[in-house]
Amino acid sequence: MINRARVIAFYLPQYHPIPENDKWWGKGFTEWTNVGKAKPLFRGHYQPRVPADLGYYDLRLPDVREAQAQMAREAGIEGFMYWHYWFGNGKQLMSDIFDEVLESGKPDFPFCLGWANHSWFAKKWNDSGCKKDKLLIDQQYFGEDDYKQHFEKVVRAFQDKRYIKIDKKPLFLIFDSENLPHNFISLWNHWAKENGLENGIYFIAQINKYGSNRIEELLAKGFSAVTFRNVRAMYAQKGRLGKIFFRLRGLFNRFIFNKPVFIIDYAKAFPFFTDENDKLEEVIPFIMPNWDHTPRSGINGTLLVNSTPQLFKLHVQQVLKAVENKQNKLVLLKSWNEWGEGNYLEPDLKFGKGYIKALKDAIGG
Repeated sequence: MINRARVIAFYLPQYHPIPENDKWWGKGFTEWTNVGKAKPLFRGHYQPRVPADLGYYDLRLPDVREAQAQMAREAGIEGFMYWHYWFGNGKQLMSDIFDEVLESGKPDFPFCLGWANHSWFAKKWNDSGCKKDKLLIDQQYFGEDDYKQHFEKVVRAFQDKRYIKIDKKPLFLIFDSENLPHNFISLWNHWAKENGLENGIYFIAQINKYGSNRIEELLAKGFSAVTFRNVRAMYAQKGRLGKIFFRLRGLFNRFIFNKPVFIIDYAKAFPFFTDENDKLEEVIPFIMPNWDHTPRSGINGTLLVNSTPQLFKLHVQQVLKAVENKQNKLVLLKSWNEWGEGNYLEPDLKFGKGYIKALKDAIGG
């Protein structure tokens, strides 16, 4: 059987100024602000990460979005999953980029939406490493009228010829499946059928605690599939004694060596990014080229170290092996352009298009 995975890449639409970020962080703040001022926190730490081919781009420019789509095609990516922000009662953030993609018809590249249904906090740490969160904007659910208003906002996207579908259903991911109101899925499916989407919606639940046994519960709730999210996957597999040792090592890093607590070698971590669950039709695996949250969190960040395109290719091949006998060969790439989390496929000065080529070679092979 020839394995042709359907790779969908998470896409962050935050690389342009918005009024809320101006208010919270200062005039002109974008994701590039944190990326550009990042510094190495220990010897060999790969920071700052500097974008290559596209530079420090502004997503308001159509030419940038076209170039991104062309690179994604080159990598073998089927489409982008744009993060979508709806906080209730019509309150959105960063919707203008996707709205322009939808209205203009460009780039002519497949897409879908992932609802980042979580509150935003300003995370601040004191000298002891303790975190205190300041609420910036609250995720709220106001009932059926709010859900209907939300649906009416996105249904035009669902009906666009570029929208990615599974089993003739538009794909829609829910970031926080735990707190989604119980009647949300049934209502949206009902309204979808009223609007000509007779098969309903392909809802994907993100499970935020690695190793969760809630797959069946979420499917019973109305989700079509689930996917896992956790960069500390190896930590979750260590067992009780392993976790104690890992935490002790983290405390030494923090208080003795002044290094981030959670530093994990990519070569040791990526084998744990997939498991037997990924062979199930209702489970969608992910691939991840790297992770480094320190541009946002400093010494309190979590990071993978020593990632290379060669190791990433091995990781992709492992995931493709897990889906090769499945009818649903969907795979989620985390991510296309999460530069503030060191989690991107776009070219940088160190590796160029190395990760793009690695993904292309793995899929093509």
